[in-house]
Amino acid sequence: MIAVKNLPPPSDRSPVRRALLSVFDKTGLVALAEGLARHGVELVSTGGSAKTLRDAGLDVTDVSAVTGAPEILGGRVKTLHPAVHGGILYQRNDPEDVQAVADHGLVPFDLVVVNLYPFADAVAAPDVTDAVAAENVDIGGPAMTRAAAKNFAHVAVLTDPAQYGAVLDELDAHAGTLGLATRRRLAADAFARTAAYDAAIAAYFAEGQGAHEESAVANSQPLRYGENPHQAARLVGDASALYDVLHGKALSYNNLLDLSAALHLMEEFAASDPAVAILKHTNPCGVAVRETLAGAYDAAFATDTQSPFGGIVVVNRPLDLDAARKIDRVFTELVIAPGFEDGVLDFLREKANRRLIAVRAWPSVLDAEDVRSVAGGRLVQERDAPLPPLEALRSGWTVATERQPTASEWADLDLAWRVVKHVKSNAIVYAKDRATVGIGAGQMSRIDSAEIAVSKARKAGLSLDGAVVASDAFFPFADGLEAAASGGIRAAIQPGGSVRDAEVIDAANRLGLAMVFTGRRHFRH
Repeated sequence: MIAVKNLPPPSDRSPVRRALLSVFDKTGLVALAEGLARHGVELVSTGGSAKTLRDAGLDVTDVSAVTGAPEILGGRVKTLHPAVHGGILYQRNDPEDVQAVADHGLVPFDLVVVNLYPFADAVAAPDVTDAVAAENVDIGGPAMTRAAAKNFAHVAVLTDPAQYGAVLDELDAHAGTLGLATRRRLAADAFARTAAYDAAIAAYFAEGQGAHEESAVANSQPLRYGENPHQAARLVGDASALYDVLHGKALSYNNLLDLSAALHLMEEFAASDPAVAILKHTNPCGVAVRETLAGAYDAAFATDTQSPFGGIVVVNRPLDLDAARKIDRVFTELVIAPGFEDGVLDFLREKANRRLIAVRAWPSVLDAEDVRSVAGGRLVQERDAPLPPLEALRSGWTVATERQPTASEWADLDLAWRVVKHVKSNAIVYAKDRATVGIGAGQMSRIDSAEIAVSKARKAGLSLDGAVVASDAFFPFADGLEAAASGGIRAAIQPGGSVRDAEVIDAANRLGLAMVFTGRRHFRH
């Protein structure tokens, strides 16, 4: 074991003065770089990333100017250099590192932005060869990612465009600095991502060509039974990069379905204020965002006070004791959190018949595809990925009505839209004050789903006056919107695209509603 030096503790807040940006997926890259530039951050970049930034009018330094060496071997060797890794691994609180950086003329990096070659996509092609697979194995990207994550005490690492907005928000709110807790959380995500990446590579080369099915069967574990006791079942794959089971019996088939649904839902709120979701049979019962997890739990539970018995609770922050005590009042099958504060695990372990799950990473780290069995085969599709921050979404949305949403309505529309994509179609979600107030799921008619949502709100004693409504597909007729307006809603969000859109827009204008068209539906069958 390597000895650890006795060094002063790192700074809680570290300024970001210099960033290294080297990404394959350039989604959100320009917006991130523009945000960094506003804080005077020096931008260093590679190849295509540098060109993208330069084309956007940003001042960027090529990594070859930093290393003094050109990118060679088709770009495969460009960042594997002391000027890069020395700048990443430099410990600011180590006098020996300070001297070494000065002696060798190194300049530190405070932020590393990396995403990796799409190996899983490349090997998913039916005609993939070993040469194609090998060419899509990223070397420099994982090395920089792991180096930055290793040095999280001083360096932040971004590995997913979905992280960009929250980091820019923190820089804006704290004079261009990032907190230690943020850097550590980003490091955890980075290690999970490189672990999953390496696992995918290892699985491909271990399988050999044409042996995918045999490997999948080998990498499986039996479950007690399936959806019902008379059905045999097994779990194929390895989710150890995503979560740890800290307490309780082994997860059942139905537990795993619910756990997956909860993780995918809460990933929509990973970067938000404290958020709580309660689920039952993979459908959300209630979701809320508040200043504390305890407050968010109260608001989520208020949406439906009956269904949470035997359900699932998932949160987006380390679970504290106040929230844990509230959860403890109702029998809950799974409690899922990206950490547990001191004393919380001991408290929750007092009941043997609940499972406690610690989130290591959100599912998009591993789940590029959604696979379902059908009669005679399997369906494979891209996952309906987590939504980016509201600011990015609004640039692609259209306000179709004369009235614009207010700031509070935008916040509620954002929450409702994130939730509705995780509700079984036909799906209707009412939201108010950053919490759901009525959810209608899985009905053959969208009107039925709307009526169920309203009925649940009334049964819970919740008012829809001033609420917003989200529909996972377009309103085909104006009557659905008119019915919602009669209940008190003030804004609506839907994909649009109906031949009767003009009729629905006219009805919204007549009723004084704001209505947003997203241009994208979110069926969940």
